[in-house]
Amino acid sequence: MTQEKPRANLDTSVQYVKGVGEKLAQILAKIDLLTLGDLYFHLPRRHEDRTQFRKIAHAQAGEMVSLSGKIITADTVTIRKGMSVTKAFLEDGSGTLELIWFNQPYIKDALLKRRESIVVYGMVKETGFGLQMETPEWEDLTPGEDPIGANRIVPVYPLTEGIGQKRLRAIIYNALNLYLSGVQETLPPELLTKHQLLPIQQAIRAVHFPDHIDQIEAGRKRLVFEEFLIMQLAAAQQRAKMQNERGIALPLDETRLLDKVKRAIPFELTSAQERVIHEIWSDMKRPHPMNRLLQGDVGSGKTVVAASAILAAIESDYQAAIMAPTEILAEQHHRVLHELFRPFGIPVELLVGRLSAKQKEAIKERVASGRGLVTVGTHAVIQDNVEFARLGLAIIDEQHRFGVMQRAALRDKGLNPHVLVMTATPIPRTLTMTLYGDLDVSIIDQMPPGRKPVKTHWKYPEERLKVYEGARRLVEQGRQVYVICPLVEESEKLQVRAAEELAEHLQKDIFPDLRVGLLHGRMKSLQKDEVMEAFRERELDILVSTTVIEVGVDVPNAAAMIVEDADRFGLAQLHQLRGRVGRGEHQSFCVLIAKPKSDEGMQRMEIMARTNNGFLIAEEDLRLRGPGEIYGTKQSGLPAFRVADLIKDMALLEVARQEAFQLIERDPTLEHPANRGLKTALERHRHRLAVATVS
Repeated sequence: MTQEKPRANLDTSVQYVKGVGEKLAQILAKIDLLTLGDLYFHLPRRHEDRTQFRKIAHAQAGEMVSLSGKIITADTVTIRKGMSVTKAFLEDGSGTLELIWFNQPYIKDALLKRRESIVVYGMVKETGFGLQMETPEWEDLTPGEDPIGANRIVPVYPLTEGIGQKRLRAIIYNALNLYLSGVQETLPPELLTKHQLLPIQQAIRAVHFPDHIDQIEAGRKRLVFEEFLIMQLAAAQQRAKMQNERGIALPLDETRLLDKVKRAIPFELTSAQERVIHEIWSDMKRPHPMNRLLQGDVGSGKTVVAASAILAAIESDYQAAIMAPTEILAEQHHRVLHELFRPFGIPVELLVGRLSAKQKEAIKERVASGRGLVTVGTHAVIQDNVEFARLGLAIIDEQHRFGVMQRAALRDKGLNPHVLVMTATPIPRTLTMTLYGDLDVSIIDQMPPGRKPVKTHWKYPEERLKVYEGARRLVEQGRQVYVICPLVEESEKLQVRAAEELAEHLQKDIFPDLRVGLLHGRMKSLQKDEVMEAFRERELDILVSTTVIEVGVDVPNAAAMIVEDADRFGLAQLHQLRGRVGRGEHQSFCVLIAKPKSDEGMQRMEIMARTNNGFLIAEEDLRLRGPGEIYGTKQSGLPAFRVADLIKDMALLEVARQEAFQLIERDPTLEHPANRGLKTALERHRHRLAVATVS
């Protein structure tokens, strides 16, 4: 009678897997291997084909090979304090090979116990005394047993301190043999057939211990598809929920409104702006809350589009609120909207932290009574004691700077208000689908006519004085210049000191006759405002700043941006910084001073000098650094994928998204028997995200 295998599921603790106890479970937890599911989805970095055994006589120096034979001698010697060497000789009838291990004296006895038949795998070296293999993996070839490191395609896993390759391989092998048969199929049969996907058990085994090398990619494809599908099902359900909620249907006359917008602005709308405005207005006319992401490169004119949405809300007797991540950006929005709406007599309130208690109370009272029609602010807008009379539109700017809870808090200020999310940070399509899968997307893909592209140059530090001479010439022509100090990631305090030292050096040693100002994140809001106002009013020639000016600052007369140690910044950040110039009629320049030590750093500088296209830059940033570096995973809600690669697997993401939205359209709550596995997997996915957010 065969012994029944233990019952388990993907949530079973790793502690119960053969070869793992409490102590080892703690070590595995360091690389987030907490459950059986975590082990199954801990994919190998690579595989090694150890199916072909080589005779020692035929082994070549520089080759990774599998050899089998018997140990004829083994000994350990201490060569100096704290350093021992274990040497053994393997013989297979065709020749002998020396094996060497450092600081592993226990190997001697283990080898002598199993000397008759072992297999080793490693790189062969040629020495003056014959062939040698240093620190090889080895296993006992006991008859009747299944060696997992030899005579097969062998997985090589990412590790952590305290566990070796051989041990982790054995743990995962045991987990597969003991519990894999209990893993339930997730995908409906129709999807497996349609997309030629392996069943779940087959796929998991194939990515770890395949019989053939081509099984690995087939197994991975299945797991990637499922990971994307579950994530997109969550987005599809969220969107369906939003579309089923009752919202505010605004009775808009789009022709009359557009005429009003055109009269308010001193320039022509681009066709892209008009298209996006109509997309937004069309949403606002529906009896469901708008949930739209507005993307536009630096300087593409998102503020006018946002103003058009605000005007639509006010014309329908509703209030609008716009939340920005920094006071500088909030004040910028306030200034622009105040000018745009002044001809219509529409008041625009500014609610930021630096206001006095009395000023805040007065603004809150106007907002609560409905007299405050437009409110612009930072997170102060979502505080509990801020109440709106009739909030019809909530706009969130620079979306990725806010957490999920902050966005929800703004939505809760009204009765399902329309929500417009804006970002000047171009986002690659894969990330848009991942981060904002539940939102409709509008893209302003056209720059205003006549706008001169910023000319970008990459210079070495040795050319710094020439760069400063160029800055002086621009100032003599009446222009102004930003100088961005090097990024210091260790601490904000060090960052401030770096900025202060650079400003002092420029004022004293380089531009003693010019007016040099300083702006950094640790200044009080009032100080920041005073500095920016002085720069805007041309009372300063050079503004030394940290990345606090990265978003939103608009000084049309600033015609040059010098970035010190530019290779310390990410591509998206450099593009945002560059966007602070080129906002007026004059030709503007961005000079990146850098001597990158890595290939990636060189590539970043070359890309910046080559293109002004923010979406192209975002794609390159994603390729070079990966999604987790561009957007903080927890902050943005970006899931940490266990299998999928957003760059490599983009085509599969598109397919999974299409299937997910069709599935939710047919079966919104996944109650159909064929979809029960998906429902369970979706619940597990939400639990994982919730745990990640809390931790």
